Amino acid sequence: MAITPPTATDLATIAEQYGFHLTPRDVESFLALMTGALASYDAVERLYEARRPDPPSRPYRRPADADNELGAWYVTTEITTRADGPLAGRRVAVKDNIEVAGVPMMNGSAAVEGYIPRRDATVVTRLLDAGATITGKAVCEDLCFSGGSHTSWTGPVRNPWDRSRSAGGSSSGSAALVAAGDADLALGGDQGGSVRIPSAFCGTVGHKPTHGLVPYTGAFPIENTLDHLGPITRTVRDAAVLLGVLAGPDGLDPRRPSMLTPGDYLTKLDAGVDGIRIGVVEEGFAIPGLSQPGVDEAVRAAIATLKSAGALVHTVSVPWHRDGMHVWTVIATDGVVGQMIDGNGYGMNWPGLYDPELMVHYAQGRRVHADALSETVKMTTLCGRYVIDRYHGQYYAMARNLAFELTAAYDAALAHADVLVLPTLPIVASVLPGAGASREERVARSLEMIANTAPFDVSGHPAISVPAGLAGDLPVGMMIVGRRFADGTCLRVAQAYETAVGGFPTPPGY
Repeated sequence: MAITPPTATDLATIAEQYGFHLTPRDVESFLALMTGALASYDAVERLYEARRPDPPSRPYRRPADADNELGAWYVTTEITTRADGPLAGRRVAVKDNIEVAGVPMMNGSAAVEGYIPRRDATVVTRLLDAGATITGKAVCEDLCFSGGSHTSWTGPVRNPWDRSRSAGGSSSGSAALVAAGDADLALGGDQGGSVRIPSAFCGTVGHKPTHGLVPYTGAFPIENTLDHLGPITRTVRDAAVLLGVLAGPDGLDPRRPSMLTPGDYLTKLDAGVDGIRIGVVEEGFAIPGLSQPGVDEAVRAAIATLKSAGALVHTVSVPWHRDGMHVWTVIATDGVVGQMIDGNGYGMNWPGLYDPELMVHYAQGRRVHADALSETVKMTTLCGRYVIDRYHGQYYAMARNLAFELTAAYDAALAHADVLVLPTLPIVASVLPGAGASREERVARSLEMIANTAPFDVSGHPAISVPAGLAGDLPVGMMIVGRRFADGTCLRVAQAYETAVGGFPTPPGY
């Protein structure tokens, strides 16, 4: 399909937008000058079409309500390519913002519904090469922009510990399915806590790797500097095995320094915590207006267990941790509008692999289904567009510059500790908003829990959430944060805790 040349009216409108004062003769002159450049667009299309793969034929089905009581499956599949490997025989749910070729992808949104990817995401290829069986796409929140599990276009995902409560988001289906035993392992994505939030609410293990350790290629982007993919599992050992499969450069995602090689996450997994230095981040506890006492108590009890196992525990103060939420909010507002909304997911000026077909499908769907977007996405879009237009992107630039200071503050604390520990979330799972809930309630249930998780998406440090016990019969998460690319240390401490408590509990009836 050849590119349609602009009319004189098109060009005059664009000129006015940029403050160019062009006469009709100027417009006709520029139209003629543009002819050569537009021919290159046609050539690029021909070259790209000749190389574009056709999607494979892979069977899938939409599960019946009776087979999907938690609302956690989008589609179910049975995809495997080999019978051996470290994940042989393991059933894996893939978050529905990650491309599985030939299988529908919705990203929780009416704006994306109906899209069929042509390529597997890098992480999907690695799962299959490791012998895994992909058993389906797990429901995620609308464009993955919610820490609650009530915004997906398919309906709420219910927490297996209490079906009236949130499973957490945005990797809502992934954590619910693993907690309920409907999947052995799952993939999640994390931009504000979306691997760790549902893991804390559902009582699973959720590891956000160091930024760039796991390629994001083939997952629907939100904001390149915040985007992470990681494992959600029942045990720490499974998280370590899965991370070993997923980690390492693919040559298509420039987030990761190419000279770094993946770590060995199993060799020292059982080395224990004798002599390990744990810094307890005081700003992660007793957050005014947020922290529930039962959550703080459960995490402090878990820290005492690590101390009894030989860890050297001390309290650290990181004042930037509370300010980090403000830095994240600006990046995740202006950056998301620039890339995910106006940039149709991918934006420009980034030397990684794009999905042009997804960009077009989403751009068209976003306009047709704009009113169907979640209230959180609408609020973010309105706020970000206003600030960008009025203040020319300077606040995003300020926040990205402050991200260096936030990162340095965590690095300074980690200079005197092997890991930092704090509650994953200040609260246990909230009650899902009802059908008549106000906009204000829906937005609050999307963002109320992210104060401790979001700053580490900005800094890029690895962070794992493990079940720390129960508060009011609901799971509490403890977050263990390490130095950049020291993911193995986080896993080692998490494994020592799991061993000390004799394993993690599962939801009643599961």
